[in-house]
Amino acid sequence: MNLDDSRRSDSSAAGFVLAGGQSSRMGTDKALVHLEGEALIGRALDLLREAGLEPAIAGARSDLSMYGRIVEDDGRGPLGGICAALASTTADYSVVVSVDVPLIPSSLLFLLLDFARRTQSGITLLSVGGFVQTLPAVIHRSLLSALRSQLDSGNDGCYGAFRAVAGQAGKPLRILALEHLVQAGQVEHPWGLPAACWFLNVNTPKDLARAAGLLPSRHRVS
Repeated sequence: MNLDDSRRSDSSAAGFVLAGGQSSRMGTDKALVHLEGEALIGRALDLLREAGLEPAIAGARSDLSMYGRIVEDDGRGPLGGICAALASTTADYSVVVSVDVPLIPSSLLFLLLDFARRTQSGITLLSVGGFVQTLPAVIHRSLLSALRSQLDSGNDGCYGAFRAVAGQAGKPLRILALEHLVQAGQVEHPWGLPAACWFLNVNTPKDLARAAGLLPSRHRVS
């Protein structure tokens, strides 16, 4: 199968953008902050579409309905948004990204989803520089009940909950080292950005300016 063809449509997987954060350090809703002319929520949704996924928005704090379908959550943080996302779809796998990490390439999401399927993983994550990244995450829907139980019990930290449910329903937690994937030539950034920059988190105006500086000139507003 041609790789581009395989990304066009994928009914067995769904894509979600978590956009319910407080945005206290930004001073305004991060989802609506513009990075070189495009709102972060629009960039995140496009990222999922480029990976062949039909995206929706989980846990919006502002009215984002003009950008896509909204999945309401109960306001209990990222894990609550993830549980709401999983409950809203019948797809086997959900690919969940954060609205404030705009430099991840879509090929990385495609690779994670493919790995999760081939290995029958319950949750697939990445590590960068030895540190595990909570998102993006590929999560099998069979773990929804277990994740809800973690949330209800007060274990609302995503990584802690992921570790707690690992192995349930025969679906293990797997963590891939981004540097190894890049070194092996399995994934690369279309703009040539080094892997250390892919997970730049846009929390503040300074972060936003740094992200803008990493964009190639053709992607900048003149």
